[in-house]
Amino acid sequence: MLPMDQAVNIQYILQSIGLTVLFVGLIGYERQRRNKIAGLTTHLLVALGAAGLTMVQQQMVYDAIVFVKESDVFGPGDIVIQRQRIVAQIVSGIGFLGTGAIIKTNGYISGLTTASTLWISAIIGIIFGYGMYWIGITLSLSVLFVLTIIKNFFRHMVEDPNH
Repeated sequence: MLPMDQAVNIQYILQSIGLTVLFVGLIGYERQRRNKIAGLTTHLLVALGAAGLTMVQQQMVYDAIVFVKESDVFGPGDIVIQRQRIVAQIVSGIGFLGTGAIIKTNGYISGLTTASTLWISAIIGIIFGYGMYWIGITLSLSVLFVLTIIKNFFRHMVEDPNH
């Protein structure tokens, strides 16, 4: 997580963006490989936007804290810093975007997993944007495990329940 005694620095930015590209890129690649409507590029753009906005939010919080500390005008209870406001907008906005990936045709619904992977890609971007690298890596690998191993295991169980 970003230490409060320093502003956003280039190492933090490169680590956050690099890990977002690497791990969400793997999720996007898995979706593209399966010819889904949102593939590598879409997932990366969603996650990079989320990571970028989260880093901006981190910087804004840091700047506000520094401003309050350096100001003679404000007392300890005069300022409320809401760290979650931008993140809340990202989460709800991506939910709206994911809705566009869901298609209903002749009673068959498709795109639910793609909508979910767009949403979780934004979450991973937020996590990396906050600098919580191990949480982001673990979550990314868990998503890949679900999309590949778990999904294929249950698909085979449904197709051939005797196995």
